Amino acid sequence: MPTPILESYTDRLYASKALNFFLDLNEAHLSDASKMKLEPALTAALHAMQDLENGAIANPDENRPVGHYWLRNHKLAPTTEIQNQIKDTISSIKSFSAAVHQGQLLNSQGSVFTQILLIGIGGSALGPQFISDALDPNSSMKINFLDNTDPDGMDRVLSDLSEVLSETLVIVVSKSGGTAETRNGLLETQNVFNNLGLDFSRQAVAITGQDSQLYKTASEDNWLSIFPMWDWVGGRTSVMSAVGLLPAALLGIDIDALLAGASTMDEITRSGDISDNPAALLAQAWFILSEGKGNKDMVVLPYKDRLLLFSRYLQQLIMESLGKRLDTQGNLVHQGIAVYGNKGSTDQHAYVQQLRDGLNNFFVTFIEVLSDRQGSSILVDGQNSSGDYLFGFYKGTQSALSASDRKSITITIPDVSPRSIGALIALYERAVGLYATLININAYHQPGVEAGKKAAGKVLELKNLIIELLNSSDEYLSIEEIRAKLALDGQHILIYHILRHYAANHTLDIQGSLMDPANLKVKLS
Repeated sequence: MPTPILESYTDRLYASKALNFFLDLNEAHLSDASKMKLEPALTAALHAMQDLENGAIANPDENRPVGHYWLRNHKLAPTTEIQNQIKDTISSIKSFSAAVHQGQLLNSQGSVFTQILLIGIGGSALGPQFISDALDPNSSMKINFLDNTDPDGMDRVLSDLSEVLSETLVIVVSKSGGTAETRNGLLETQNVFNNLGLDFSRQAVAITGQDSQLYKTASEDNWLSIFPMWDWVGGRTSVMSAVGLLPAALLGIDIDALLAGASTMDEITRSGDISDNPAALLAQAWFILSEGKGNKDMVVLPYKDRLLLFSRYLQQLIMESLGKRLDTQGNLVHQGIAVYGNKGSTDQHAYVQQLRDGLNNFFVTFIEVLSDRQGSSILVDGQNSSGDYLFGFYKGTQSALSASDRKSITITIPDVSPRSIGALIALYERAVGLYATLININAYHQPGVEAGKKAAGKVLELKNLIIELLNSSDEYLSIEEIRAKLALDGQHILIYHILRHYAANHTLDIQGSLMDPANLKVKLS
């Protein structure tokens, strides 16, 4: 007969036989009253999620549905056309990857491809990075990424590939084809190819939207292939599209298992019974623990080296989806949940000290992996394996935090496999969507990101105006004189920052010192 302790524990433990998956909310200490109060809103969120999967317009800013759930079960898509697009793309990915692996698709020199270089940013890179780091490749190919417009960072990656660049398959990912960071990475890579006398088009693949600028470039230059990015899939939920599946398939990762894990989690999280729906339980916990206002940060602590990048992946998925200034009625709300994390037990030697004894402004999500490794383990102290120690450190940290009234959630998966990773991704995608409905914000647009892009463009416009002015003048000009000639009210400091950056990378004649902006004068050499 179960004891009251075990009965109470079981009431707050969700378990799935289909996935050997557990969601443990015992250390979250959610009151029954708070859960009952939230139940009507959460039930409504589940109905809204069903409408989303049925093709409802979820992003009114762009008048489009959001269909990332269809990617792992094409039969759910609302039209036959979309169903066939998904099915045909997966088939094309498998055929293309097989041609590469079997040596049927060769570079211009007749050699096989041994390397992958993926050029993308944000959701176009984070998902593939996470999957490739978590899962061992079953092909001989290795993958690298250009995921920023940092020239030094690009030089490091391209320099490392210099000896094998002719064997490198380049995947360029951009839905619009106009993302500046991705465009810059493409141009920098093409420049290196040209300098080495390599035919870039014979080694390039595009993943992009129909008729985008990248699509037109890839078509006109006869790249090896073009895979679709549909407007109903957002970047941060694109990992189950060609964005994540193509590099995974090229690495020999079982994409069918990845999709199956996500599909199985989707089926589980469609349940209208909140107690039997782990995504609903997770969204419920987030709402209660953060008081529905993001008052607590989410610290993600996976106890597995392979899951190091999971917190980084979740940063974009959660923070870009939930971090909104306005709700769906236009009211000022400033919503969001801050996410950070690394891995256990490393963090016990880093910021766990503050988690236990510092500000109680967070809740922790522990991610436990039941399988230590493939194969047997030695006993490092005569009784315990290294995996036993990792388990002990996880439970010890949880206990220490609990003793200081720090709340935590634990997710347990059987192993780090394509199926388990697919399930984890699907769980968080749905939990984010449900939580967004609870706080009445649109999870599927990103006006703050677009605002940042527009502001960056204005900075570059100003920089070009300043250089044109200096190029047309033989005199040394102060910051105030530059501001006055260009009629730039209140831009003194930005002008100084532009000049300082330009001087570090180009020749600029200077009177005075860059350390003293008030008395600085400059002209072009």
